[in-house]
Amino acid sequence: MLPDKKKAIKDWLIDDRPREKLRTKGPESLSHSELIAILLQNGTHNKSALDLAKEILLLGKNNLNELGKISVKELTKIKGIGEAKAVTIAAAMELGRRRQAAGFIEKPYVTDSTSIAGYLQGVLKDYELEVFIVLFLNQANKVNHTEVISKGGITGTVADTRVILKKALEEDAVSIVLCHNHPSGRVRPSRADEILTQKIKEAAKYFDIRVLDHIIVSEEGFYSFADEGLL
Repeated sequence: MLPDKKKAIKDWLIDDRPREKLRTKGPESLSHSELIAILLQNGTHNKSALDLAKEILLLGKNNLNELGKISVKELTKIKGIGEAKAVTIAAAMELGRRRQAAGFIEKPYVTDSTSIAGYLQGVLKDYELEVFIVLFLNQANKVNHTEVISKGGITGTVADTRVILKKALEEDAVSIVLCHNHPSGRVRPSRADEILTQKIKEAAKYFDIRVLDHIIVSEEGFYSFADEGLL
């Protein structure tokens, strides 16, 4: 029998309560809205935590990837969602991103474009603006440091060659991988992307630093300059 949604969650049958259901049946048995309801902890006078959770999902088009892009400010527009609840949801989304990226971080050796792209897609997938990141590698192709160089607009971002090379020298990097996202979904490089890549590559030569690749990622896939013979 389905629980009476008009009742407070504490008045539902024990097996229907999200927390008890997770404890007895495991987290995989819960719906997205039930998991979010656990994060919210409680509802309002007129809405249960589950009702609020469904409204949050609806704001994210019932898609967790879309939900991860929603800001704390946008979440608080839902009646019954204050800043504390919104921050909890945002923190949960960030944990999900970091878990997805953890596989690369645990073995931070650059071996091919696919492994780098998989890592970057997890890190950058929820950004609605372009973000330019550089991986700084040692002689063994191990990533010593990863840094966001710039965050731009919807149509592009600007990466300062001097900033990149200064950081490479500080990190004793012998090679670097340039990376940025295309929020539009298209991964083909623009002419500006190609010019910037060559500019950084030529400047890095003066410091005996190699540009191993420039990878563009989106939710739909990735593009590797090295794989395409453009480096």
